[in-house]
Parts: sequence; structure tokens; C-alpha cells
Amino acid sequence: MKKFLQYTLTVIILVLSHRSYAQLVNSFQDSVVQLYGVIMTADSLRAVPAASVIVEDKGRGTLTNEQGVFSIVVLKGDKIRFSCIGFKDKTISIPHNLESNQYSVIQLMVNDTAYLPATILRPRPSRSQFERDFVNTHVPADEIEIARENTDEAKRKALLSVLPPDGQEAVNMQLRQQAQKYYYLGQQPPVNILNPLAWADFIKAWKRGDFKKKN
Repeated sequence: MKKFLQYTLTVIILVLSHRSYAQLVNSFQDSVVQLYGVIMTADSLRAVPAASVIVEDKGRGTLTNEQGVFSIVVLKGDKIRFSCIGFKDKTISIPHNLESNQYSVIQLMVNDTAYLPATILRPRPSRSQFERDFVNTHVPADEIEIARENTDEAKRKALLSVLPPDGQEAVNMQLRQQAQKYYYLGQQPPVNILNPLAWADFIKAWKRGDFKKKN
């Protein structure tokens, strides 16, 4: 008995579900509309090719052909927007109480006039003035020219004569002095007045400006 009741309940649910689905399908089919028509200019009644026919908030649409004709499937109550470059947009609504599943429209597009600011072209007063302005025009240096200037030998020597030692040079000098100090720790350091290497280090330090007074 229990199995029979379960089977009967299942059959009833399936029948009701089938009826609800059929009603939903029929309702959807009744709301589907085949929209077709032609888009023309309002002043000369010429066809507008490649005009956009967009179903708003649905993310779909179509374009008119060379004769301005279009066809698209929509639903009752949808808003259709017609747009094309050089014309003002136009929006229509599909009637909810439409009895048939077809709807035709002849849409006239009004020209959208865009006014651009005036451009005045003035020639050069003379050829000599053009040549003078062209020669005196400053052209900024590119990256290759900047790198070439920064690696110039004369410029590097001038910078070395005025710039103080950087951090790496100062650390290296301090490490050399400490190494020399620890090397001769506990004995008399040699006199470097006749040492050519010491004279070379002295000349380099003198060129760097290590002996100049620091402000």
C-alpha cells in the first residue's frame, strides 16, 4: 500500500511539472516576436546601411544590410535602439499587447550635425623666415646622444676633479689603510719615499683632490 501511494504521488508530481513546463513554454512562445523593417534617412528617404539595431539590456543585436533592411528576434516589451554614425539615436518599445508574433517598423533617422572648431591655416611670411625658424628649432637629445655625452673622456675627467670619492672608493681606501696597518703591526713600517707604487698612489690621490680642504 505504501509503495502504491509513493508511485501515485510521483505520477501526480510528474504530470503537474509537465503541465507547468508546457504552460511556461507556451507563454515564452507567445512573447517571442520577429521584428523586421527598414531604416532610412528622414530628409531623403535613402537606405541607411550598417546601422545598429540593439536590444537594450540584452547584449545582442544586428546590423542593416546595404538596402537598410534588418530582421531580429525579440520579446514583447523589449526596447530596441537604432543608432548609426552621423544620425541621432532612436528607441522604440515592442508592445506588450501585440496579438501576432511579427512586428514591422520603418524607422527614419535624423541627421546629427556636429560642429567642429574652425582651423585657420597661415603660411610663413617668407622662405627666409621659415629657414631661420627651422635652423633655430631646438631638438631634444635622444638617449644615445645623452649616453655619448656622459661617457666623454673630457667630461669624465672634469667630473673626477670636482666630485668627492663615493662610498665604494672611501671603503676601499679605508680597507687598504687597515690592511697596511695590520701588516706592519709590531715592526717599523718602511719608508716609501723611494717606492714607485707609493708615488703612483700619491699622484692619483692628488688628482682626485683628496688633499684639498673640505668645507
